[in-house]
Amino acid sequence: MKLISKAVYYIFIAAILTVALLLFSSALPIPGNVKFFTVLSGSMEPAIKTGSVVMVKPSDQYKIGEIVTFGPNTKTRPPTTHRVIDIEERGNVRSFITQGDANNAPDARAVRQYEIIGKTVLSVPYAGYAVAAAQKPYGFILIIVVPALLIIIDEAQKIWLEIRKARAGRSKKLEV
Repeated sequence: MKLISKAVYYIFIAAILTVALLLFSSALPIPGNVKFFTVLSGSMEPAIKTGSVVMVKPSDQYKIGEIVTFGPNTKTRPPTTHRVIDIEERGNVRSFITQGDANNAPDARAVRQYEIIGKTVLSVPYAGYAVAAAQKPYGFILIIVVPALLIIIDEAQKIWLEIRKARAGRSKKLEV
């Protein structure tokens, strides 16, 4: 039973640390200009589930069939993640026709090369829900307070056990 509780404890701490890492990695500069975004809609299902976290890396070239993230990245308007279905070239201007896998038609306007943040390298299903919760005040508190309390309780139990062992050892010495 003790082994199972320790395993659950460490799995929980690992999950919290992973969410915290994803939360902070989206705000910090990462070598290679890698960024993390949360997919908020089901337009890319089943390839990318709603609530997934996608890792996006810029590239010099984008090909048909690749999933790219593009558009503004503001608090009120997150970027879009869709698949490139066609490429148009007019003079020196390269535009990409994109479409969500679950959508019936391509996006209303073509995306220019400079608007693309990068292509999707990795998708972690449902992790975005935890990241979105962590971005809210109560979620951020839970990410800090809950693990801290668990660690404090675990350490307090270890200290209590050591104190009991020391007392038991002293009382045996007094009996002899």
